[in-house]
Amino acid sequence: MLFAAGCVESNDPHLVILVLFEELLKCMRSFDEMMRAADSDKKECASHFSRSLTILYALQSSLDFEKGGEIANNLFRLYEYARQQLLSAKQGKELEGLQTAIWSLTEIQGAWEQIGGQK
Repeated sequence: MLFAAGCVESNDPHLVILVLFEELLKCMRSFDEMMRAADSDKKECASHFSRSLTILYALQSSLDFEKGGEIANNLFRLYEYARQQLLSAKQGKELEGLQTAIWSLTEIQGAWEQIGGQK
């Protein structure tokens, strides 16, 4: 696997999703921390925000609704919820929904890691 300058190259789609989850959660946590801090760097905060949205879009785009059925639909809804919470936090609204989204995505990441160990 190669992960450099924001690019992931791998023949293992499962591994690509794991890397995306790791980066998404890192960016969302950083964004959350910066939104809570009074003296955060606005440019860096915006970078974490936009990167989070980009990764969520990539995860949504990777879903196969035909093969994934209800699981794919539920994941899409979770990713959409996370997106909405990011937008809400960026507009200066409460951050509790963002914390819920981060927690939920962390749970999905853990399950995805377990699935990989069963291969």
